[in-house]
Amino acid sequence: MTEQNKKTLLVVDDDQDIRQLLCDALSQKGYRVLEAENGRQTWLHLDVEPVDLVLMDLYLQEEDGLNLARDIRSRFAMPIMMLTGKGDETDRILGLELAADDYMMKPFNLRELTARIHALLRRAYQAPSALGSAINQDHECLVFGSWVLDLTARLLQDKEGKLVTLTLGEFSLLEVLARHPDRIFSREQLIEQSRGLDTEVFDRTVDVLILRLRRKIEQNPKTPEFIKTQRGLGYFFQGPVRIQ
Repeated sequence: MTEQNKKTLLVVDDDQDIRQLLCDALSQKGYRVLEAENGRQTWLHLDVEPVDLVLMDLYLQEEDGLNLARDIRSRFAMPIMMLTGKGDETDRILGLELAADDYMMKPFNLRELTARIHALLRRAYQAPSALGSAINQDHECLVFGSWVLDLTARLLQDKEGKLVTLTLGEFSLLEVLARHPDRIFSREQLIEQSRGLDTEVFDRTVDVLILRLRRKIEQNPKTPEFIKTQRGLGYFFQGPVRIQ
């Protein structure tokens, strides 16, 4: 692989040993790896050169890693993989809520980590033309309005092949709703059935994800065509939805 074709990863961690371990392992897999130990160094990289994926620790000494992740997501669309060394399940949900695309707990298995990074990059940067041909063949898809939700590749695109980036939590929630058009789900039921929200989740997490989904798929998020609110009960997806 030529230097120009290598994907660029940014590793953000205040532990020098962890950064070195990740940089060495990912470089051996053919990635170009940048490193940062805090937010200031992170922005020095992001502001001057393209980065294809950010791999970051949630617990940084100088600042809140969650806030840094939120700021990155507000300006950039690249995938974010989060690492956390604490076992609190709420941290995972907060990471998803703040737009992480995936997460792993420390200590992590390097083989699994690199495989999941590869999957995130493939999902985020696969060419639309290739996606279009795949959707018409073997993938399980849900079609609604001008949208195609590819359940096999875990992608959302319009019928012209334009991709829309969804976080793990957003995709899981949309899949549950679209699989059951016109069925009303309470927040608790959505949490139970969403694979991306299968730990202890707060009601507000569902509301945040619904808000973000509406911004991405609705022409007018304030008067949604697809994701409807049933006052006092929850949410439902207004069909029709076609299985392809």
